[in-house]
Amino acid sequence: MKKTSPLASTQKTSGFRMWLLIWGLGIAGQICWNMENQWFNTFVYAKIGKDPSIITGMLICSALATTFSTFFFGTWADRTGKRRLFIAIGYILWGIFTICFGLTQFISQSFYVLAGVLVVLADTVMSFFGSMGNDAGFNTWTNDMMTDKNRGQIGAALATQPVIGTILGTLLGGLLVGDDDNYMRLFLVMGIFVILFGVLSLFIMSKGDDVEPSVRGSFAKQFFSVFNFKKFFALKELVWVNIAVSVFFIGFNVYFAYMGNYIIYYLGYTADMMGIIEAVPLLLAMLTAIPMSSLINKNKHIPLSIAAVFVNIAGLLIIAPIKAANVDNTQIFNWRIWLGIFLVGVGYVAILQTTKVWTKQLYPKDSKGQFEGIWILFFVLIPMIGGSLIGEAVVKTSGETFLDAASGQMNYIPNGNIFYVGAVIILLSLVPILMTSRYYKNRLKETNK
Repeated sequence: MKKTSPLASTQKTSGFRMWLLIWGLGIAGQICWNMENQWFNTFVYAKIGKDPSIITGMLICSALATTFSTFFFGTWADRTGKRRLFIAIGYILWGIFTICFGLTQFISQSFYVLAGVLVVLADTVMSFFGSMGNDAGFNTWTNDMMTDKNRGQIGAALATQPVIGTILGTLLGGLLVGDDDNYMRLFLVMGIFVILFGVLSLFIMSKGDDVEPSVRGSFAKQFFSVFNFKKFFALKELVWVNIAVSVFFIGFNVYFAYMGNYIIYYLGYTADMMGIIEAVPLLLAMLTAIPMSSLINKNKHIPLSIAAVFVNIAGLLIIAPIKAANVDNTQIFNWRIWLGIFLVGVGYVAILQTTKVWTKQLYPKDSKGQFEGIWILFFVLIPMIGGSLIGEAVVKTSGETFLDAASGQMNYIPNGNIFYVGAVIILLSLVPILMTSRYYKNRLKETNK
């Protein structure tokens, strides 16, 4: 008689509690990621210095920490099968170090270099534990919960959560920062919010959500097994999808890291106004995830991805030509800015929703945690390093510059050129999307036999 594992006999979280965790942990995590991607950059410009080199340092170190953390804790989670602990501990530490990041603003600007180094270090530590809880923990858990019946719904949730996180994080962040640039208030509130959901997950998540441990030799052997590129490159469809994601988000990171500073320091809006300007169009864009989930369930991954590229580019080309002199920054509504951000949001939702579901279908069953690391490699590490370096070069060579008389530092302000460059790179993602078509169609034929 087959022996039944204690884990297998325990009922998984389902129904209302499952969706509460998917949305609660997901939104809490995405708000925190949004704060890092959006408000950390404006924080640097407001409190440390208007220098894109600091932002580049944060993006690269954060991406390296995120990627290593996902591989490390993903392997650990696969070996122990204890999803709950990784989620809870990761989220709690994530919130604590979010609050610690805000403390860097109290370093005297006389120690400019020290302040810049500590900002990068604090962001790196925060990202390390954030990835433990969200990428290695939460994302792997949602993969465990995904079935053929709910993959479209879970995919829609995972794709819309970054947009909702951006909306709430940008809107509430702007209100918390206010026109007096009170960033400490923002980091304190958001940090506590994430900590609370980490604690809550311990009480709501079922023991059945832990999975059978997958132990394959020593930890080091299992950790480095995911870097068996011969095995990875044999999965042709997964390789091309990941390359498409990587190219698209290199272009995305060229402009998105500077979008808040573009609206505040180039167009002249206040931080709280910027929150509304970004949040409302993105809220409308998020609604498109509902019909997209139906198309994903019908395996329309390729046409959706192609459409996402062109819609995103259209939005960027609407925003890019806008000149600061032609904008009334006392009025929140500007139809060109709002339409451009809406189309950028639609393209972002479409590509993220589609590729998240697409890649999860292709993961080896015994290495889901580790293959979340592969996703992070192509979705975070390569795009953030490539996009940040290109973005910094664009801002420094073709942005607005002036010398700050008080500090003696050169200030660099992003302009519309970041959107033009981002659009060109995103257009290149069509190549790997089209390359994956043959493998995608062959897999569907085999599945339908």
